[in-house]
Amino acid sequence: MAVTTDLSIGGRHFRLEQHAPESIGHRALARGLSDLAAMGARPLAAFLSLGLPRELAGRWLNRFFDGFFALADAHNTPLAGGDLAESTIPVADIVLAGAVPSGKALLRSRAKPGHLLYVTGRLGGAAAGLAQLNKLAGARVPHGSPLNSLRELRIPASLRDTLNPHLFPQPRLAQGLWLTRHSLASAAIDLSDGLSTDLAHLCNESGVNAELNADALPIYPTATLAQALHGGEDYELLFTAPPSARLPRRIAGVPVTLIGRIVRPRAPMPQVCLITAHGSQPLAPRGWQHFS
Repeated sequence: MAVTTDLSIGGRHFRLEQHAPESIGHRALARGLSDLAAMGARPLAAFLSLGLPRELAGRWLNRFFDGFFALADAHNTPLAGGDLAESTIPVADIVLAGAVPSGKALLRSRAKPGHLLYVTGRLGGAAAGLAQLNKLAGARVPHGSPLNSLRELRIPASLRDTLNPHLFPQPRLAQGLWLTRHSLASAAIDLSDGLSTDLAHLCNESGVNAELNADALPIYPTATLAQALHGGEDYELLFTAPPSARLPRRIAGVPVTLIGRIVRPRAPMPQVCLITAHGSQPLAPRGWQHFS
């Protein structure tokens, strides 16, 4: 069994004045599904507990479930239970149960020196989308405004492709299942907090260091290098594999890119180095960290 839990809190993970209810429902489930993908697990069931202000318990809630169930149905994930309560702020707590073959779960703790570092998809799209969404929203709704006075932000058709990586991220379940089935990955983590931070998590768990090749990073067309390194919420898979592993260029239609390698810790080397045209430089974890 693989089990994960994740919180989505209004004002922290989403803003009612910027995010459509369908996006909030989708993102609440995507966070947990991405955790299962990073373990190579198949989702079995979801449990959802919601705390909502009274003003959101009607049409807003129905639209939230439209987004939630669209993603749940796409990945055969039934909603098996949960709870609903009145709250001063909107909160969604998702618990997901998954299944993985015994002894084959992808962990963060099995990367070895000499192993190569790969990533699925493209990086920085979610951070670039959020920046564009903030720009589009302009002035924030004043603190204390009644919920029923909120006007939904209109997304121009020309910006939907740019905003989709943030509003409707796609968990890489098919890719995680493929890696488990073929026993090629040695360690894995999903990129929820940003490449620099999540790679540090993987290195800490495995007791290794890493080198990243900046020129090799598959950066989303509208994103910057900084957004690709630190932005977070891309929900791509970052994984390691031995040099002997023959990985395809695509897994289930999603590109796979070699971006670096795992190395043995040696003082005074930094835990993660970024290799650029100007040489090697330390890469500090500057992604999302609660209470930092």
